[in-house]
Amino acid sequence: MKALCWMGVNDLAVTDVPEPRLLNDGDAIVRVTASAVCGSDLHLIDGYIPAMRRGDILGHEFIGEIVEVGPGVRERRVGDRVVVCSIISCGHCRYCREGRFSLCDNGNAQPAAFEDLYGYAGGGIFGYSHLVGGYAGSHAEYVRVPFVDVGSFPVPAGLDDDSAVYASDAVPTGWMAADFCDVRPGDVVAVWGAGGVGQMAAAAARLMGAERVVVIDRFPERLEQVHRHLGLDTLDYGEVDVVEALRDITGGRGPDACVEAVGMESHGFGAQYAYDRAKQLPRLAERAVALREAILACGKGGVVSVVGVFGGFVDKFPMGAVVNKGLTLRSAQQHGQRYIPELLERMAAGEIPTAHLTTHPLPLSEGPRGYELFKHKKDGCVRAVLHPQAA
Repeated sequence: MKALCWMGVNDLAVTDVPEPRLLNDGDAIVRVTASAVCGSDLHLIDGYIPAMRRGDILGHEFIGEIVEVGPGVRERRVGDRVVVCSIISCGHCRYCREGRFSLCDNGNAQPAAFEDLYGYAGGGIFGYSHLVGGYAGSHAEYVRVPFVDVGSFPVPAGLDDDSAVYASDAVPTGWMAADFCDVRPGDVVAVWGAGGVGQMAAAAARLMGAERVVVIDRFPERLEQVHRHLGLDTLDYGEVDVVEALRDITGGRGPDACVEAVGMESHGFGAQYAYDRAKQLPRLAERAVALREAILACGKGGVVSVVGVFGGFVDKFPMGAVVNKGLTLRSAQQHGQRYIPELLERMAAGEIPTAHLTTHPLPLSEGPRGYELFKHKKDGCVRAVLHPQAA
């Protein structure tokens, strides 16, 4: 079959690879119909996440049709159209029973490296290096889905693939980010990043009752999407001092909650950004411009919810602001299995718009071009969605 593979830093290729097969009783094989690129993939492509190997299949946000199931599968059938959570979780361990699926004890098939880095292993992730299980990704014609009864969800008939695909990752990640904020009526929530996850976090915060939601970015096509499709306010960090602007918006108190949806390669200006770039090149630290700004901007007693991907260390972390403003810092990979069923219903009802995110639907054969457009924000690309079954 054809698949989009990581061949080295900034080197992608569509190649022939063996078709997946069932390995465990709870597995299924899914024929992929749509698989979205994601900002967290760029950390793999740029070489900032360790444990990638030449030929690894990328992709973790996808939808498709089940074509084969193992003998232990009970909830899914051949022919089911499903969206699959990007996080691989067993559904039975302590963390899964508590709804903290990304902390699963059994989802990572290769836990040793993760344990060496962080002390304990979490769940697995499709197409996201051998650090989190070495699972083949979804930018392929077919993919093996472990624990399919736990991690796959039937898609309402009214949702097309290019809308429903985001229920795999962007929508539940954004929803979890807002859920972490404990939004109350009258709250102001600020969101750093107007990509798919940031937009979904902003939409979720509004649905949860925030009085005002402000999204921070610098790309006009993304900011315009926030205005047009979500009806929310924006700030262009290239034109304003974000911390001061948020003080003005909130009458001096700062946002009640801040969401960081950018991660380890956040952009900025000035000496601090130059320092971050210099430290990141030899992999000594990660660029945390947005995270620092969110902590400094957040009002006293507020919550900073971090769903952007970080893999290692951050320099110049403003811990003094966290302690002395009494902030709560919350973070995780998404607990998607906890949220996806409700979110699919909300998406089908039109409460969570996602179709606008797919600016570049492409066949799998154009996968390298899709990432080129996405990475460098060319041609107004917000998200490219690959269609492995397209000609």
